[in-house]
Amino acid sequence: MGTTKETIKKAAINLFYKKSYFATAMSNIALDSNIRKASIYHHYASKEDILFDILMTTMSALDAYIDNCLKGVENIENRMRAAVRAHVKFHCDNQKEVLISDTELRGLTAKNYKAFVALRDAYEKKFQDMIARGIDQGYFAAGDVKVISYAILTMCTAVANWFKPDGRLSGDQISTIYEELVVTRLLKESLPIHSLKTPVVRE
Repeated sequence: MGTTKETIKKAAINLFYKKSYFATAMSNIALDSNIRKASIYHHYASKEDILFDILMTTMSALDAYIDNCLKGVENIENRMRAAVRAHVKFHCDNQKEVLISDTELRGLTAKNYKAFVALRDAYEKKFQDMIARGIDQGYFAAGDVKVISYAILTMCTAVANWFKPDGRLSGDQISTIYEELVVTRLLKESLPIHSLKTPVVRE
């Protein structure tokens, strides 16, 4: 059995996902948690505190999941494959949390927003570093490392919008499709249009 704080958080995730953060009242969370509204404040100082917890723990879990999937993988192509596969699978398995992370940032104060974005930027940099390494080693076609990373992550993250657990394909199958799509387009020999020397842009 989970703790009261976990019960509150789970109820908030379901409500933020269904109704949105701004349309959800603390009384709604209390009702779905089957506790008194006042009891929530023993665990969370405010509704924003709940949102911030959801966002930070989801981002941290994604980061840890990717790191675990990259353990022992050395070849840069295989590392990118593993990273893309893991990113997509995580978004299939945690649809509610990642969709909240993508749509409810307006609910954060400037301080909390900055903390979340710093965590997200550090995660994105892992992809940027892999892309840059692949370009430097001659595996990937040259290009703007940041833009390429944003394109990959935006495309892979969008799976959370349409994936259905009981659908035609499993999360693992969809992850493999994305892996092939991304890496095939990154590989230097598959992109003759990039035979022109495009500058590698890093900030």
